[in-house]
Amino acid sequence: MFQSIRTSWAASSIIAMSIIALVFTTGCGRRAQQSTTADIKNVWKKYDTPAGADPSIADTLGGAGFEKVSEALGFETYVVKPEDEKYFGDSRATKGGEITIGEMTFPSTFRPEGQNSSLTVNTEIKGYIYETLLGQHPITREYMPSLASHWKISPDKKTFTFRIDPNARWSDGKPVVAQDVVSTWKIMVDPGILEPSANLVYGKFEQPVALSKYLVQVQCKSVNFRNLLYFGNSMIIYPDHEIGSITGKEFLDKYNFNMPAGTGPYYLNEKEIKAGNGWRLTRRPDYWAKDYSTSKYTANFDYVNYLVVKDNANLLYEKFKGGEIDLFRFSMATTEKWIKDTDYEAIKNGWVRRYRFYNNGPMGTQGLTFNMRKAPFDDIRVRKAFMMVYPRETIVEKLLYNEYETYDTDYPNTPYASKTNPKMVYDPAVAAKLLAEAGWTSRNSNGILVKNGKPFVIEMAISKLEERWLTPYQQELKNIGVDLRLKLMDWNSIIKNIDERNFQLFAYGYSGLVTPNPETSLQGSLADKNDNNNVQGFKNARVDELLPIYDTTFSVSEQIKIINEIDKITYDYYMKSHWWNPKGIRLAVWDKFGMPEYGISRYTQLSFVYGTAGLLWWYDAEKANAIAEAKKSKKDLGGDKNIIEFTFWRDFNESK
Repeated sequence: MFQSIRTSWAASSIIAMSIIALVFTTGCGRRAQQSTTADIKNVWKKYDTPAGADPSIADTLGGAGFEKVSEALGFETYVVKPEDEKYFGDSRATKGGEITIGEMTFPSTFRPEGQNSSLTVNTEIKGYIYETLLGQHPITREYMPSLASHWKISPDKKTFTFRIDPNARWSDGKPVVAQDVVSTWKIMVDPGILEPSANLVYGKFEQPVALSKYLVQVQCKSVNFRNLLYFGNSMIIYPDHEIGSITGKEFLDKYNFNMPAGTGPYYLNEKEIKAGNGWRLTRRPDYWAKDYSTSKYTANFDYVNYLVVKDNANLLYEKFKGGEIDLFRFSMATTEKWIKDTDYEAIKNGWVRRYRFYNNGPMGTQGLTFNMRKAPFDDIRVRKAFMMVYPRETIVEKLLYNEYETYDTDYPNTPYASKTNPKMVYDPAVAAKLLAEAGWTSRNSNGILVKNGKPFVIEMAISKLEERWLTPYQQELKNIGVDLRLKLMDWNSIIKNIDERNFQLFAYGYSGLVTPNPETSLQGSLADKNDNNNVQGFKNARVDELLPIYDTTFSVSEQIKIINEIDKITYDYYMKSHWWNPKGIRLAVWDKFGMPEYGISRYTQLSFVYGTAGLLWWYDAEKANAIAEAKKSKKDLGGDKNIIEFTFWRDFNESK
């Protein structure tokens, strides 16, 4: 269902290089069999600046020879262990070919930061094109090199110094330098980008200082266990030579459907953006880290293609069945297809395989959320009543074929979930009593509740995908005297209304985080501001008290206790009506790709699973040709026709 899930700041990286997969198509034609690495080389120029450190920069300032003196200077780094290399890709992987994935939303901007750039698809795009200073180990979550080869943390944990990798290069050939980090930070804290969450997060730091061409240092205004995550692993770096002289407003104006140069393994040519229909990412054969152990078996496809079928999951699925799309993630809207539509030619003949992946990625949340800034949802009794008439279990059983399970927490399937949150039960009688207590005691001739002469009417903008889950709810509300009016609207318009706080009730979706960041969605100072993740307008003195305690607590067990308490407080506000999450990640795939034994990485989130596929999988020409020939003769390729379950991460034992 929610193909365009909003993402929180400081989202955890999928793997160390934080690359997320994207896709495009060239209309009806399929180029997977024709595209080659040679094609890529023909459209890409070589760097003007050779790799390596500037010989004029002293070793103590990050230049040539820094590696020999780094430890004495107090810097640390991480070297990948041979036994861990498989988690950064698969040595069987080959370069070439392409992958095409479907999406139901065309972004309102391709700009990497600022207003309207916080959808999942935007995060995916910039994850392919840009990089952060640090990555994280795909198993242990330890910090690892990315654009920074080394880093140093002061004893008081308030000063970070990073050494830029001298090999790092922008896509226009220019070397990455310390000043790039400084200019990036300036953009992130500029109110002109109209993204208060970014302003809040990166406002926790003083302006960084370029100590040399390769060394950059930043002071934290206060101690926070997530500071290094924020600055090192979450802040995408942009080139000073493009953004260094512009304001946040100018950044918004200049970059809309074009993007600054990046350092990642792919680039997006604005000519490859087909308005409303899709786009194409092209692999860079000169990617600066292509031979690094963390990168050499990743980013394998020459092209990552994106086909947009706007707000129509069934049509998207039909395009998958027809071979226009290579893989398909089953959502709520297509669960019936997963269960019942299994007798078509491609599955019967083994051309398409069905997979269910289990891993440790946070599932995220989805459901209904209320605007507590205005009536009637400023009344807790009304919010609770609206939650108690949503028939979750019935929908899971009747419409979702028990492929999903309900939850009552902001942190499902994680240790951060409060164990004392009661299960929200379906009880229309109690809901009616709550509305009566809130003053809705009489009905008009149409059976709708009336208060102060006004009928109880709620307007809700929805996408076509949500209609199936909300029409039963509409009837349930009508039974207790509420007129819920559903208005079909495109997703970008819905998001605009949400950002501007022009809504009463909407269906939400948030991706989960390995390390929770409640500040950007629960901080009281954000409650009355637009363009941030505190969309409900939540304010609570105890939560505002707990947030800085959480930020300065370095014990994971204590962090869990704090989040448990926050989770209980927010639950008792009844500001969200949680729905359900799937049992595993379900994909159907045209069987022309190779993948590691674990299929997807350990912490891949549901909303970013396409990204893992685009990053870790590779095009298998032999398999693709076999399918092409089999389609001509209707040949059965054999293999497992049932659902193939990947339990690698569920069964993973770190002690081995």
